[in-house]
Parts: sequence; C-alpha cells; structure tokens
Amino acid sequence: MKKVVFLALQYSSVSSEPNLYTDLMVTFHENGHEVYVVAPTLDDSNEISLTIEAGVKVLRVPTLKLFGGGLIQKGISNVLLPFQYKRALKKSGLSLNFDLIIIPTPPITLISLAVWLKNQSNAKLYLILRDIFPQNGVDLKLMSKNGLAYRYFRKLEKKLYQKSDSIGCMSPENINYVKRHNNYLDHTKLHLLPNWEKLTETESDKDYDEKGKIELREQYGMLDKVVALYGGNIGLPQQLENLIDLAESVRDTEDLHFLIIGWGTQKEKMKALAKEKKLDNITFLDSVTRIEFRKILKMTDIGLISLNKNFTIPNYPSKVNAYYKFKIPVLAAIDTSTDFGTQQEKIGCGLWSISGDVNSLKRNLLKLYQDEKLRHSMGQKGYDYMVNNLTPKHAYQRIAEQMKMSTF
Repeated sequence: MKKVVFLALQYSSVSSEPNLYTDLMVTFHENGHEVYVVAPTLDDSNEISLTIEAGVKVLRVPTLKLFGGGLIQKGISNVLLPFQYKRALKKSGLSLNFDLIIIPTPPITLISLAVWLKNQSNAKLYLILRDIFPQNGVDLKLMSKNGLAYRYFRKLEKKLYQKSDSIGCMSPENINYVKRHNNYLDHTKLHLLPNWEKLTETESDKDYDEKGKIELREQYGMLDKVVALYGGNIGLPQQLENLIDLAESVRDTEDLHFLIIGWGTQKEKMKALAKEKKLDNITFLDSVTRIEFRKILKMTDIGLISLNKNFTIPNYPSKVNAYYKFKIPVLAAIDTSTDFGTQQEKIGCGLWSISGDVNSLKRNLLKLYQDEKLRHSMGQKGYDYMVNNLTPKHAYQRIAEQMKMSTF
C-alpha cells in the first residue's frame, strides 16, 4: 500500500458530481492505497474540513474564487492557492509522510506546495499535464512573451517539469511539444496518459429508456430532429464562433438542430451572435445537472468539439470521452497544432476540419447528418476504443507502472 495525496484545483462530490479526477482517486483507493485529496470547499464555507468520500480522505480548504471571475482575480486566486493549502495541511494534524504526490495542470502554481510536501517525506511527484501554460495564455492573447507575467509563469512551468519524477501527457504530440520547447528536461520522464472516463452507468441511466428519450426531445423541442450537441466551457479556448457559423450555414436544414450547454466568459457573446444572425436552429442551455446531461447525451446524434484556431499548443479536449461513452460520433473544428484529428481518424470515430473553415466543417456535418449508419458505426468505434484504453483503471495502471508502485 502507498500513501497518495492529490492536490486538486477542483474536486467535486464523488456521490453527486463525479469527474475524471474523483474517478481516478477512487480507483487508487480500490487498489489498496491510502488516498488523500486537498481541494477547495464545495460551498462558501470558511472552515477547513476533513471528510471521507468513497474511501478517499478529502481535506476541503476555503479559497478565493477560482472560476468565473476576471483574469486578475483568477491570477491572484491561483497564486495564493498553494499557501492556503499549506496552511490547511499544517492545521489539519495529518501526517505528511506521503509516498506519491499527484498534481494536475491547471494550475502550475501548486508546484511550490508539491515541492514542500516532497521535502517533508521524500515522496515521488507525478504530474498530470492537461494544460500547457503560460503558452496557451500567449496563444489567446491574454499575455505577452515580453511581459512580467509570462516570465514569472514560465519560470514556474520549468520548475514544475524539473521537479516532477514523471509526467503524463494527453497525446503523442503533447509529448513532442514538451520535448521541443524544454531541451533542458529529462525526456524519459514523459509518457502517454490519455484522458479517461468511467463507463459504469448509474441507476438513473438504466431507467432512461426510449420513451424517456422521446419525452426529453419533446421537452426541448427537438422531436424528429438530428441533434448536434456541444457541452462544456464556453470561453476563448473553445472559439464557439465555429459552431455559430456552422449553424448559420445549415439553417435551411430544418430537421438539424444545435444544442449548446455550459457557461463561460464567452457565453453571452455567443448568444448575442446567434440572435444577431437570427438563428432558430440553436438552443442555449445553462449548466444542467450531471444526471440531466447524461440523459441529453443519450438523445444526441452528433457530438461537437471546437478549438481556437490560434493555439500553438496541442490541446486534446477531454469532453470527447463523454461522446465515446454514449456512442456518439464526433465532429470537430480544431487548430493545426493538435493531433486530435489524426487520433480520431485512427480510431474511426468521427470527422474533423480546421477551425474557421466553415465550408469543410459543413461538408463533414452533412455527411454525418445524412448517414445514420455512419453515425452508429463511428459511435461504436469510439466506445470500443474507450473500453480498451480510456477507463480510470487504464489511467491508474499507467501511473502505477511509471511510479513502480507495487499494488495494481
């Protein structure tokens, strides 16, 4: 048995809102490890609390607002986060002799806390690299390479890579990118750790039959329509103008409807753009419960991905796993730096176009819209790939193998 601590930017309720990190930590616990998580409180509580969630000990810490605020507020919150966690750990009375420390990106600021914990117990440090920052901030024109902010965060990023004993990257091109831009780094640390998703259905999923799908389509006014869904963050990285322009290009196809669910800094702008174009083939919904979202996925025909065309870093959208899980074919608008499209081609689970090329995106959408058998075939291939490669068990085994942990 190993003693593991996960330093989280966000860790939802295991029982009501599980996500990839809760599933991974529960999998560590189920494989015999003693697991701790340090994470923000789930409400506005000002009290530090220690609870046990599905066997995982979770230290909840009051923090400043980490999501939904402006850039300056978010920056201050992330810079203060390691100090707030360190103070909470000291006050908790927990023994800090960990064997393994796991941190994800974002944020990169938790490296100072990870190094402190590493020195306390001589633990190994594993990095789940999901965000290459600060370069993504430069790509989105949120900072300049000549500015103080970039230099500060780039210094932290280098420290993050240097101090990590092993680094899990989302895709082969992620590994290549880190190698190209970090020549000082021991490249043997880098290995492939794709995003993962739990396959097990809940009781509410099992109870949701064909009649339920029809009722839900009626509820949202989408009965007898082919539904193209985007669900997730609506911000600069996603450049949902791709989907607004796509919806405009097929506005005369009356039985094809777009459903956009989520929130983010660009949400109101996208709604205003759709209204300006007088598009009645798009429905916007605010964030829904996880149970409701799973029901919507079950009635979806096409899953949409959109990435900002200006990215020079190879992003790999995690939301695609939800499409795989529910056997939904993928239609993606992506930048030229990612290998997401080529990976989808290998799997055979969808079609892609370069972000901003609305004509190509339209052609690919109509292929899926017009061919129900193709949709089913691609959806099944995505599901099969996920079963064999992308479960929490697969992620756990990759990490355990890299860290030479004895319990599998």
